[in-house]
Amino acid sequence: MLTRRTFLAGAMTAAETEAPVFRHRGGEFNGSEAAITAPDEPKLRFGTGDFSIAVRVNARGGGDIVSKYDAAARRGFTLGIKTNYVTTSAANYRNLHFGIDAGVTGEWTSRGRPGNAIHVFALTVFDGRLYAGTCEPGEGQAGHVFRYAGGESWEDCGSPESCNAISALTAYEGKLYAGSARYNLAGSSLPVSPNRAPGGKVYRYDADGRWTDCGKFGEADAVFALTVYRGRLYGSTRYPPAGVYRYEGGRRWEFCGAPAGKRIEPMAVYQGALYGGSFDGGEIYRYEGKTEWANVGTLPDTTQTYSFAIHGGKLYASTWPNATVFRYDGDGSWMNCGRLGGEKEVMGMAVYNGRLYAGTLPSAEVYRYDGGRAWVRTGQLDRTPEVRYRRAWSMAVYDGKLFCGTLPSGRVYSLEAGRSATHDREFGKGWVHVTALRAGGRLRLYVDGRRVAESTEFDGSAYDVSNGEPLRIGLGDHDCFDGRMQDLRLYGRALGEREIAGLAGQPLP
Repeated sequence: MLTRRTFLAGAMTAAETEAPVFRHRGGEFNGSEAAITAPDEPKLRFGTGDFSIAVRVNARGGGDIVSKYDAAARRGFTLGIKTNYVTTSAANYRNLHFGIDAGVTGEWTSRGRPGNAIHVFALTVFDGRLYAGTCEPGEGQAGHVFRYAGGESWEDCGSPESCNAISALTAYEGKLYAGSARYNLAGSSLPVSPNRAPGGKVYRYDADGRWTDCGKFGEADAVFALTVYRGRLYGSTRYPPAGVYRYEGGRRWEFCGAPAGKRIEPMAVYQGALYGGSFDGGEIYRYEGKTEWANVGTLPDTTQTYSFAIHGGKLYASTWPNATVFRYDGDGSWMNCGRLGGEKEVMGMAVYNGRLYAGTLPSAEVYRYDGGRAWVRTGQLDRTPEVRYRRAWSMAVYDGKLFCGTLPSGRVYSLEAGRSATHDREFGKGWVHVTALRAGGRLRLYVDGRRVAESTEFDGSAYDVSNGEPLRIGLGDHDCFDGRMQDLRLYGRALGEREIAGLAGQPLP
């Protein structure tokens, strides 16, 4: 890890009435190894008091901006731009996240059942709202897209076509895209759906509420995943014939290969490359362009991979049939990071407020990763009786909480661990000024001087964020930052709105 220390000195600006306790010039970050550390000091231990972070960033990708966080104690603060690739969907794409914790974990809360769902296949955050794709397998039913309306309420955004599932969602070029599927419920040991209509198409949700047909993946009748790589939309098939495809506009999709004839199912972008996991073995592949995929290792005792996550700057993969998570250490090496209880399969994984969470089968439990091979059970979400399999399948971070969708109850649940403020829109291009502050019992986020998000209210005395860890710039418990930063400032108080606007309005040096 490259470590640099370059501190600014000199007069404060007119916007300030009190000097920051820490100030750093910033620099260039390459998304893989460049990071800056500053040693722990008493002035950086904010305890239960107010504090502020102000920085100007130009993010090519995303990653952690700044953190001072003790992972073992779950104590401290994090600020970054989060992307979560969860099973089938880019659940969070470049969403700004500011969180604090002092080892505080709440309870899972029901957020309702979207429509007649038995499976919440996909969750994604788009344009400030949370969306869900469902499997509704009954006679005369079809998969729908729903938008979360708060509490346990969901708004129906329609059914793009007549097949039984909307299996994938992602944001791309300012629009929401949905992939359809004829889902075989026998794979979840449930009765076969009477709806045999084929899927395999992708649809775009337009401003007037219409769904526009964007074409089909070859002869496949089920989309597994959608994701964005180097500014292009990619998709993979769930059932044979295997293939990954790239969107070429209109209804055109270009075939991008199927390594050794195997299906690529989950996909994620890591350190500038597209990675895929197989449903036909324990191999992990990296896309080399056109139709070429390189094998970057085989996961032991694994026949299927379900999801990726990026945690602490490393790529993690979830598996069947031993419910084990593996970490990629480069050069084809994958480290066993432990089994989740006595479960068989790990599906959705997401990084939320400094920690990695993962959902399981057959009990639909969610676990928190505490390092090494240690996983802590946070709860069981689906208790449907007299079924063989229950899944905690889809996840997304939204409104400061972790959301998770289940099968076969078809319900969504949320968890609040610590406190977070999240700006649930794609982070802007070019230079953007960010301010994050703790003020009394609230966290607040500002973008270019405008307040964009606020946490739920909390008892400040329960959140002592002091710890002995160094301050890290450009790396935390999510991912290495990819882009540039300028003029990072930390204050041991809550900045006022005029001060925030003044800092945001300063010209670039």
